[in-house]
Amino acid sequence: MYNWQFPEWPDFYYETEEIQSLILAFAQETGEISGVMQGLSDDLKQEALLQLILSEATKTSEIEGEYISREDIMSSIRNNLGLNETLINVKDQRAGAVAQLMLEVRKSFDQPLNLESIQAWHKMLMANSSKINPGLWRVGAEPMQIVSGAYGREVVHYEALPSSDVPKEMDQFVQWYAAVSFPLKGEVAKAVLKSAISHLYFESIHPFEDGNGRIGRTIAEKALSQTMGRPVMLSLSKTIEQNKPAYYTALKEAQRTLNITAWISYFATVILEAQRDAKAMVQFTLKKAQFFDRYKNQLNERQLKALNKMLEQGANKFEGGMTAKKYIGITKTSKATATRDLQELQKMNILLQEGTGRSVKYHLNLP
Repeated sequence: MYNWQFPEWPDFYYETEEIQSLILAFAQETGEISGVMQGLSDDLKQEALLQLILSEATKTSEIEGEYISREDIMSSIRNNLGLNETLINVKDQRAGAVAQLMLEVRKSFDQPLNLESIQAWHKMLMANSSKINPGLWRVGAEPMQIVSGAYGREVVHYEALPSSDVPKEMDQFVQWYAAVSFPLKGEVAKAVLKSAISHLYFESIHPFEDGNGRIGRTIAEKALSQTMGRPVMLSLSKTIEQNKPAYYTALKEAQRTLNITAWISYFATVILEAQRDAKAMVQFTLKKAQFFDRYKNQLNERQLKALNKMLEQGANKFEGGMTAKKYIGITKTSKATATRDLQELQKMNILLQEGTGRSVKYHLNLP
């Protein structure tokens, strides 16, 4: 049986003992990141926010198997925020859609969640789709199934409730969202519980033909922000994408019962890890700014361009390290100049060398 087939649906029940330590850890982490953010300049706050939105927009699509250019998404975000002096043409229309959704949800975090807002988000996200009707609940007699495996050997992981029940179930969902109360005290505890259950509840209804995962994660982040009274600085999608099998396994198991203790424990862990990752990202943003302040007058334009490219990927995440070939591609310079520039950066202890000869590559050396 699936959860919606139980007579008690949607009365989920759970124990909270297992998540007490996770909630306390999350409260500490979210307090620390707030402190770090307060110490940043306005420019650095904006940079941290842009990187956070970029991460969420990129990873929420990757979870669903869609890979959208980071450059297109960042250009769309900057266009929407009015940060580009002239609008940049974005080739991939999906980038504009997902960036617009991320910004809209963040801007309206304190507004009530209703059917109209959920459908508007979906219409925004799927505006360029030719396969479905954006913003409309699914219809038809065919069962909505989550399936994997090759043709003829498919495995059904979940079958959602009939399409005819979706309008009633979604109306009940938004009523629950507005009125739900929790057994734990404190905004942080309530935020974690509401986020976890909101996501599972919505995914179990699966109201749209496509895009349910992305809208469901959006609802989870809104529940966190709205309950805590401020936009949260984290990306659930980035953390989930790092271990998608664990996410799908936890979701599959939770959709077969109304006892969701294990699901809440899993999702609370995701929230905590996402907050820690966001704190590391904010701290890295500060290190990046301090790095350029220290070296900007000692480096030539080529070196600054190459280092900025490395830093865009985060500390020690420039895949494969920097090589002369990559440096040439980034700076459009000669091999001799690339080799000389990289050796200078090594002597300055900005880059650390790995390997020798033709296999030499360089990694950032950030404190």
